[in-house]
Amino acid sequence: MAAEVDPHHPRRRSLRGFGYFSRVGPAIVTGAADDDPSGIGTYSQVGAAFGFGFLWTAVVTLPLAAAVQEVSARIGLTTGGGLATALKRRFPTWVLGVAVLLVTVANVFNIAADLGSMAAAVRLLAPVPIAVAMVAIVGALLGLEIVVSYGRYARVLRWLTLSLVAYVAVLAVLHIDWSEVARATFLPRITLDRTSLAALIAIFGTTISPYLFFWQASEEAEEEELELDHGGAPVDGDHVAAMRGDVIAGMGSAVVVMFSIMVAAAATLHAEGLTTIGTAEEAARALRPIAGNLASLLFTLGIVGTGCLAIPVLAGSTAYALAEAFGWHEGLGRTFREARGFYLVIVAAGVLGLAIALAGLDPIRGLYWAAILNGVAAPPLILLMFLLARDPGTVGTWRSGRLSTALVGLAFVVMAGAPLAYLLRR
Repeated sequence: MAAEVDPHHPRRRSLRGFGYFSRVGPAIVTGAADDDPSGIGTYSQVGAAFGFGFLWTAVVTLPLAAAVQEVSARIGLTTGGGLATALKRRFPTWVLGVAVLLVTVANVFNIAADLGSMAAAVRLLAPVPIAVAMVAIVGALLGLEIVVSYGRYARVLRWLTLSLVAYVAVLAVLHIDWSEVARATFLPRITLDRTSLAALIAIFGTTISPYLFFWQASEEAEEEELELDHGGAPVDGDHVAAMRGDVIAGMGSAVVVMFSIMVAAAATLHAEGLTTIGTAEEAARALRPIAGNLASLLFTLGIVGTGCLAIPVLAGSTAYALAEAFGWHEGLGRTFREARGFYLVIVAAGVLGLAIALAGLDPIRGLYWAAILNGVAAPPLILLMFLLARDPGTVGTWRSGRLSTALVGLAFVVMAGAPLAYLLRR
């Protein structure tokens, strides 16, 4: 990408007043990317299969997701480098290798699942061969990520997040027993059979995802570097407070959408007896109460819009991880010539994801399994970030506080415990 001055921090030092949407930083993009096609597919499937049974996860997920992303942002903001750079400095090489491998494998499979679902959604509107649709999508997105300046691209990404509002709006026209919703949210009856545990892993995995950790840290570092290069102040309490507000806003919006999708799917698909979503057409039925015959169009816009946001983030986070691990020049603020290895990894991640998708990955079930894979990969990375954020040699005086430490520790226990419980259940 061509270098362009677009520092967020001078405008982000205060998040109050008019122009909020233009001042928020990477976390709003991170939060929206969190509700990617994999997220939409997972939440829809869970709502269809279990009704309101998993709404309580929204209450649990919000503080845990916000705490984990805050730690990731804190590492990037205070060290001036991405997560892989911090791991490289603090831990043995094999730890860095395992971390980068985990995020790379999870990201490539997620790209494949997102591509397949986007192509399937496009086919709801036009009889385009699915292979042609996937090639066109990945080519366009990777081309934009390489050619367009980061500042301009980031502004577009923020507006793409508005495609998710449809899932919130649909709740206004559905006939929903809100007392039942409240009970399921705050007084749940939790069952932990293998099917429920798999759903739990998928929910946590698609909401607290490894690619978001690497993306958030690297973007915070990149934007802080832009500010310093152009006369900005070093990190201070205002920066950290604004970053925290940014993260809460981004993850808060992500969880609101998560909750809305599950409620909508439960009130439509589950109520109609459709407990397993096998096609894009079936997934789109959740939007029929607000869109009628235009449900397919609205669903396609949502899937394609969030996919256009998520795939560059997935490929970009992979590139940040590998470039930092190998010491290459990196950053979306650099041109292709300045960071050739970084951009080639972006291309490679997209091409590998495309190859997996073309190999016959089920476009709908693939989303669910991508979420489960993220849920398995996330715990070790959360543990490493937990250690980094408490290490004065890494973050200096900006160590995580007691509440943040407790929440991140709880996130690790919950996300590590769910796969373990799944393996132990018969």
